[in-house]
Amino acid sequence: MSAAFYQNEVQFYVAVDCIILGFNKNELYVLLYKRKFEPLKGKWSLMGGFVKAGESINEAASRVLTECTGINELFMEQVGAYGDVTRDLGERVISVAYYSLVNMSEFQSKILKEHNAVWTKISELPTLIFDHEQMIKDTLSILKKKAATRPVGFNLLPEKFTLPQLQSLYEAIYQTSLDKRNFRKKLNSMDILEKLDEKDKKNSKRGAFFYTFNKEKYDKLLEDGFYFSL
Repeated sequence: MSAAFYQNEVQFYVAVDCIILGFNKNELYVLLYKRKFEPLKGKWSLMGGFVKAGESINEAASRVLTECTGINELFMEQVGAYGDVTRDLGERVISVAYYSLVNMSEFQSKILKEHNAVWTKISELPTLIFDHEQMIKDTLSILKKKAATRPVGFNLLPEKFTLPQLQSLYEAIYQTSLDKRNFRKKLNSMDILEKLDEKDKKNSKRGAFFYTFNKEKYDKLLEDGFYFSL
């Protein structure tokens, strides 16, 4: 195929947008920032950037995530591509969206200040630029399905967590209350949590035992045909 064939085609930009989700006090949060350039300067936006020369879209998303969080090798998965002709008011831009699940306590405040970013409750989203609200809606739909069959929710928790914390996380993801007995019965049947001797005394006088997720054990079970279900 000759170079002339490409020259006759219209060129446009490819970008990545990252839906960075966190969890705190029974609520799901998303990381937003105020746009620093036109069009729509000063409006709320997802974290994102353009794909650079010699860079795959996965590499671009990973780079943006690291730059915006200061954390390497975050969990991320693709949401989809958004290419409406008029989606960006500046130029023709096709954006590929990725979502990432992070532990909010790992964030350094200086990183947030550098990007003028804030954690915002999913339930209290401001007006967002372009199709970013749709990207978040699509992410939440995917997350509900993923959380039911894969232990992705543990990416949103600290290394040590209580069972009430874990249940409140899944209730936030599913946007519904879960029966405590049934929830714990399913967890116990999977045998992928390690109970610690330490208790959380901050949230109750009696205290709840801390647990950790045993990823090595889960990976081994997965090899043996284990099916995660919550």
